[in-house]
Amino acid sequence: MVKLPINILLVDDERDFVEILSLRLTDAGHRVRTAFSGQEALSVLAETEGDALPEIDVIVLDIKMPGMDGIETLKQIKAKCPVVEVILLTGHGAVDTAIKGLKSGAFDYLLKPADFDELTTKMEAARKQKDAHAERLRAAEARALMRRSGGLFKPD
Repeated sequence: MVKLPINILLVDDERDFVEILSLRLTDAGHRVRTAFSGQEALSVLAETEGDALPEIDVIVLDIKMPGMDGIETLKQIKAKCPVVEVILLTGHGAVDTAIKGLKSGAFDYLLKPADFDELTTKMEAARKQKDAHAERLRAAEARALMRRSGGLFKPD
């Protein structure tokens, strides 16, 4: 079975962590972009909208960052790109914050240091959910277009 690469955005203020995880994910066949702050993550997302670059499937987002924290970043991501799935990374003492993130639209969370296999399994599930959500949106948009067109455009 062919494994499709996941378009990932890694967001964490710990540069060494981001660089090492990026290398491992790239070696596993995924496409990885990086950001070192919440604001930078939002800029990367803005760059990929309507661009020839592959859109982001999954964001791996640290909760505890200086400036804009992960929860605020998550809320802005979901407001701008509701289909993109977000996996939060948190320390042991911040599980309550991770639960708050789930309530704000995160797909799931992992405790740091995250197991690589567990992370990739969650990313694959998140991408599948993103693809299913995107397909439902496309179908709804097609139905709305058909209604507005008075049935001029009918699916085959």
